[in-house]
Amino acid sequence: MATTTVAAALLAASVGPASANKAASSSQRKPIVVLVHGAFADSTSWNGVVKKLKRDGYPVVAAANPLRGLSGDAAYLRQLLASIDGPVVLAGHSYGGSVISNAAEGADNVQALVYIAAFLPEKGESAVELSGKFPGSTLGETLRPVPITLPDGSQGADLYIDQGKFHDQFAADVPESTTDLMAVAQRPVTSAALEEGASEPAWKTVPSWVLVATEDLNIPPQAQRFMAERAKARTVEVRASHAVSVSRPDAVADIIEKAARTVR
Repeated sequence: MATTTVAAALLAASVGPASANKAASSSQRKPIVVLVHGAFADSTSWNGVVKKLKRDGYPVVAAANPLRGLSGDAAYLRQLLASIDGPVVLAGHSYGGSVISNAAEGADNVQALVYIAAFLPEKGESAVELSGKFPGSTLGETLRPVPITLPDGSQGADLYIDQGKFHDQFAADVPESTTDLMAVAQRPVTSAALEEGASEPAWKTVPSWVLVATEDLNIPPQAQRFMAERAKARTVEVRASHAVSVSRPDAVADIIEKAARTVR
């Protein structure tokens, strides 16, 4: 399990900001795609997406989301974005959507936002509030809390999905041989991160795209549609579980590339 002292983004496909910039110059300056995973996942959840993006000539950075608290996670990502020279397409999955919404506010190089079965919170809204806004989420009954001491000394809880329930809850359309590994390697999120209200969201000023996963049991599809419509995002729907980046990587890469093609 990763800790909060992650020194730099964990890079799927071994691409960091510096090498991404180099790649961009050799690929006709295509925008750099930065991918941000959500709770109960890690950067390897983007592997299939990364393969297609790189095959199509896009430089990619997959950030290791700390999953400790929304404001802190967004600040961490904002520093990574500041290290990148050139236009960025910023994509987030699940809770990663809340993180990119906060982190991109005021980040001039972020030219497009892509939400993959993700939260698009308004100022003050939390992931917990949005996931419960419409019926359909069964996540709460699958969670296993582990008491922890937070960096400030206060008491909190790390949340895991029970390994025996992980496949059906998180990734029902992914082979169990894969979800068995995902369940073991899942990254916990603090309950505080899911309960923290968002700051002013970047989707109000940055063009946004949304992929709705219609079989999602974490974030109800109705909630995903509500947030997409509110943000006036360009939206596609895919029959997939919450783990759509694993089960449908081509569809995820396609919407990211649609966003990227608008960046100049």
